[in-house]
Amino acid sequence: MKALPRSFYRRDPRVVAPELLNKIIVAPDGRAGRIVEVEAYCGAEDPAAHTYHGKTVRNATMFGPAGHLYVYLSYGIHLCANTVCGEVGEGYGVLLRAIEPVQRVEAIRDARGHPRQDRELGSGPGRLAQGLGITLELNGADLVTRDRGVWVGDDGTPPPRHPASTPRIGISKATTHLWRWHVPDHRHVSRPPKRFMPD
Repeated sequence: MKALPRSFYRRDPRVVAPELLNKIIVAPDGRAGRIVEVEAYCGAEDPAAHTYHGKTVRNATMFGPAGHLYVYLSYGIHLCANTVCGEVGEGYGVLLRAIEPVQRVEAIRDARGHPRQDRELGSGPGRLAQGLGITLELNGADLVTRDRGVWVGDDGTPPPRHPASTPRIGISKATTHLWRWHVPDHRHVSRPPKRFMPD
């Protein structure tokens, strides 16, 4: 399995996001999960994006080259992992919302404190980061060159032909955009909602 090339990420996040479904994110210690849910964030045109108001110390990674990992602390509680997309300066990215653990599953289970249900191992951005051991130290890591051991690869499983598309979760602005995609009916999705399909 090879890391996705930079050209994969250097596109609009609304194109990248659904194509990330069923790809594999691999952590530095070999823990890995199949990506089953994502959300696109679109910089200055997206009031829900961290980068809507411009570049700061916190979000600087998002304005850098595509194919890097942007990690941030959400509400001071849990970490979230994003792939940087688009061109330098655009502030585009895709939030990784849920995974199905596929490698070193016991290590993921240990990191998550042995939840009662396996679907809780990586269903939600905070659980995903905790399960894979993604920390703020990985902010800015290059997913293409694997410079810090974290990367995203393709094991030959294609994205779903008709991914479920819904509004994003946990935001108060731009709530009508159908910029959340997930593998239909997958049990590891963070919130299996009513289906919303674009017109």
